[in-house]
Amino acid sequence: MKHVMAIALSLGLFFLSSILIPSPAAASTFDFDGYITYHNDVVPIAFTLNNDATDVRVWTDSFQNGANFDPITAVWRSDGTLLGENDDNDTINPATQTYWDSGLYFASLAAGDYLFTVAAYSNFANGPTLADGFRFDGDIPIPIENWWVQAPGYYHVWLDGVDNAAPVPEPATYLLFLFGLAGLVGVKKRFS
Repeated sequence: MKHVMAIALSLGLFFLSSILIPSPAAASTFDFDGYITYHNDVVPIAFTLNNDATDVRVWTDSFQNGANFDPITAVWRSDGTLLGENDDNDTINPATQTYWDSGLYFASLAAGDYLFTVAAYSNFANGPTLADGFRFDGDIPIPIENWWVQAPGYYHVWLDGVDNAAPVPEPATYLLFLFGLAGLVGVKKRFS
């Protein structure tokens, strides 16, 4: 549940920042990579559609024929409703994906804010809402290399056909950003 609350808080802060910071006008392709440390980690990546969109694709190409862990992906609406979850679908971008990679395709998605999550097999969502959490929430964390056949927790994800995307920072990162922003406003007022 701790993961879900952190993701929900981070997601809310991301959407607040998307109101304050304008996003690009045209749909693009974004990619992000990093490392999952534990078997119960869930990596959230927020994305925005400024207009209704067609042919939206989100996928991983991190499995790399067994060099890394088996990913599970999911897409959530900003209200926390699960739109789709997938364990093995290497047909989203066969040029880069290998078996056990994951991805989802949406023929159409309404304008709005969404969340794309990546987790290690078999950390599936517990239900149809983000508030339901994930299968391994509350477990004692197991290092991913001990969980998944000595493979590192490297992930590489892609979002295609979206207007804005960013990994969702930990809530502490946003708090530091907000304190820094408040400090800059204070300095500006003092020297104005």
